[in-house]
Amino acid sequence: MSISVLGGGAFGTALAIALSGDGSEVSLWSRDRLDADRMRETRMSGKALPGLSLPASLTIARDIPQADIALVAVPAQRVRAFLEENGERLTDCAIVSCAKGIERGTGLGPVDVITSVLPSARAACLTGPSFAVDIARGLPTALVLAMRGDAEPVQRALNRPALRIYRTSDVSGAQLGGALKNIIAIAAGIAIGAGLGDSARASVIARGFAEMSRYARQRGAETETLQGLSGLGDLVLTCTSEKSRNFSAGVLLGKGGSPDADATVEGIATAQAVAAEAAKMGLDMPLTNAIAAVTEGHLDIPMAIETLLSRPAGKE
Repeated sequence: MSISVLGGGAFGTALAIALSGDGSEVSLWSRDRLDADRMRETRMSGKALPGLSLPASLTIARDIPQADIALVAVPAQRVRAFLEENGERLTDCAIVSCAKGIERGTGLGPVDVITSVLPSARAACLTGPSFAVDIARGLPTALVLAMRGDAEPVQRALNRPALRIYRTSDVSGAQLGGALKNIIAIAAGIAIGAGLGDSARASVIARGFAEMSRYARQRGAETETLQGLSGLGDLVLTCTSEKSRNFSAGVLLGKGGSPDADATVEGIATAQAVAAEAAKMGLDMPLTNAIAAVTEGHLDIPMAIETLLSRPAGKE
């Protein structure tokens, strides 16, 4: 099956390199024409993930190519606009979102956004514990393909020896796990940046996972999915590594700074979207509410910490 990767950021570039490394023909399209031209001329990866050679079978496309599988590697808040602009070119392929987030204003995950824009699309998401640089370098990585219907052909097409693709039909669980962990990663980063220590971070991870699970189950997710790669696996990775943009953003916040405005920190918009939805559902989401309030400017870090630590110590 032919594969196109739409989005020349770090993750899209990494997937394109990994998928074409065995000689498979893969196309990579980037909205940044200058960056794409440089990749085409130099056969080196672009500015989002620099310093890597591009496999000979990887084509840097000038226009969105026709393919059997389109991996849409754009941030969660931009998926809808991208599809509205380019959907007519994607009518005959499986559309796989690589975003991890919840759309602000609708509360929808990436797969739901795809089907809301293109109702007849074969929509899926690719998620799980992964850093772009690890994938690009061929380090062993396991991801989850979540798709309603027959996912096996897409799974086989994307699977590689070092890029293990597992499949699930629990789309809700997979996309929520990948999105919600970003909120908790920001909270874990704040704990470290504010000097609260590793024990506090461990508590954030554990209580954050419970919070994720409560919300996801209310949205129809299966518990086993949250306990797998796309939930707990991704949570542990992003809460313990400085490679995580969400964790690093949290560290900056904890130190009294602000995240890089040019960096994609999906957990900020996701926290705001989930806090609003959870309030409507009557769910107790203290960490999510705190991150939403901090990133919206309604609460400072010391007050957020004091608020969380003053909560009654209830039953585990």
